[in-house]
Amino acid sequence: MTLEYITSLIATGESETLEFKQTTGRRREATQTVCAMLNHRGGHVLFGVTPGGKVTGQEVSDRTVEDVSREIQQLDPPAFPAIERVPVEGGREVIVVSVNQGQMKPYSYRGIAYRRVGNTNLTMSRDEYNQMLFERMHSEQRWENQPATDWSVNDLDIAEIHRTVDEAIRRGRAEDPGTRDPEALLRGLGLIKGGVLLRAAVVLFGATERIEAEMPQCLLRVARFRGIDRTEFLDNRQFRGNAFTLLTRAERFMIENLPIAGRIIPNIFERVDEPLYPPVALREALANALCHRDYSIGGGSVAVAIYDDRLEVTSSGSLHFGLTAEKLFETHESLPWNPLIAGVFYRRGIIEQWGRGTLKMAELTTSAGLPQPEIEDVSGCVTVRFRPSQYVPPQRVGRDLTERQQAILALLDQAGQGLALREIYAQMKLQASERQVRRDLNTLRILELVVPKGHGRGARWNRL
Repeated sequence: MTLEYITSLIATGESETLEFKQTTGRRREATQTVCAMLNHRGGHVLFGVTPGGKVTGQEVSDRTVEDVSREIQQLDPPAFPAIERVPVEGGREVIVVSVNQGQMKPYSYRGIAYRRVGNTNLTMSRDEYNQMLFERMHSEQRWENQPATDWSVNDLDIAEIHRTVDEAIRRGRAEDPGTRDPEALLRGLGLIKGGVLLRAAVVLFGATERIEAEMPQCLLRVARFRGIDRTEFLDNRQFRGNAFTLLTRAERFMIENLPIAGRIIPNIFERVDEPLYPPVALREALANALCHRDYSIGGGSVAVAIYDDRLEVTSSGSLHFGLTAEKLFETHESLPWNPLIAGVFYRRGIIEQWGRGTLKMAELTTSAGLPQPEIEDVSGCVTVRFRPSQYVPPQRVGRDLTERQQAILALLDQAGQGLALREIYAQMKLQASERQVRRDLNTLRILELVVPKGHGRGARWNRL
C-alpha cells in the first residue's frame, strides 16, 4: 500500500469501512473496529492519522507491530488481517490494518461481538449474534448437502432428471455430458458426493411415494378463501412431491383460481381478459419459495393463499445474510440458502443467479399497473404478497355474464341440488365443450355465484 493510496482513502473520511487512530495506544478500540468490520463488509484501520484526517504517523518498531498483532489475536474465531507499514514524512510511519468481510461470522473481541454502523461500533444483540452463528453453521453443514440416508437413484424420478438436463443443454446452461445415465447426471449436478445421494437430490427429484412417507416438509398447501380473511374456504388442498412437481401443482392451482381482470385494447376497443396478477411474477415467487426455504424444518411447507384482495406465497424460514425486505427490491448479490437446489433451478431456466428475482417481480407488476409486491419476514416465515391496483368487493349478481354462464346458473337453480360437471355438460342446451363449461364454472365460483363440494371431476356444483 502506498502513501498516495492512503491519502485517497483519508479523503473519503471515516465510514463503515474506514477508521483513523492517531496512535497504536488506541489499539483496543481499533481491534473493536476490526471485529465490527469482520462482521460487516471489511475495511481498513489506519494508525497515525488524526480523527480529522491529518497524517501524523508515529515511530514504529517491530515491537509496535507485535503489540497490534497480539491484540488482534484476541479475536474469536481467529482472523488474520493484513498489517502494513507505510513511510511518511519525518521518518514516521502509518500502520494499515486491512480486513475483508469475515468468512466465519460472528466474530467477537474479548468476549463481545461488535457490528459496524456508519463510522461507529455497536455491541451486537444476542438475536443478531445467534442469527449470524446459525448462518455460519448452515454454511459449514447445510441441510441440502447432507447424505440422504437409505435413498438411491432408483427412488428418484428419472424422467425429471432427464428433462432437467435436456432443458439445461437447450438453454446453454450446461454442456451435453454425452450420457443419460442418471447417476452420472446427478454427479454432474453436484447431487452425489462420495457415491452417496444428497438431500438436495431428493428435494429436486424424489419420487412422490417415498417423499410422502419420509420427507413431510416437501409439502405444498394451496387455498382459495372467500373474501379477505380465512373464515371460509372455497378450495383447500395439499400436495407432496419433489420441487418440480410442487411448482407445477401450484401453477395449475393458480390458473384455476386466479381472479380475471379485463382491459380494453387501445384503438381496437376489444376487451381482453387476463389473470389479475402477472403469471410470470407469480412463478418467480413460487420458484424463490421452493429454492430458498428452510428444508430443515420438518413441519415446514410452501403455501399459496388466494383472497379476493390479495395473493400470498409463504415459505418456511427467514431472510439471511443481512438481506431485508427493503434490500430485496434493490440491486443485491445472489446469496441462496440452498445453492445446490437453486443451481439446478437455474440450469432448468426457472430462476436467474444474479439476485434479480424480486426485482423482476417488481418490474412485472409495475408494467401491469399493479403495486410492487410486499415481502414480510415474520415468525419464521417469508411471505410475498401481491395486491391488485384497486380492490372492489365482489358483487353477487349475474351482471356481465355470458349467455352460457347464465344458462348454467339457471340449470343449478332448477336442479335445487349439486350437479357434477358431466351432468351440467350433458344438460346444456347451448353448444359448448366440457372444457368451456369447466372454465365457466370457475369464473362463476370466483364471482361467488357457485361453489363446488368435493374435488376434481367428482365435485358437485351448488348455487349460492
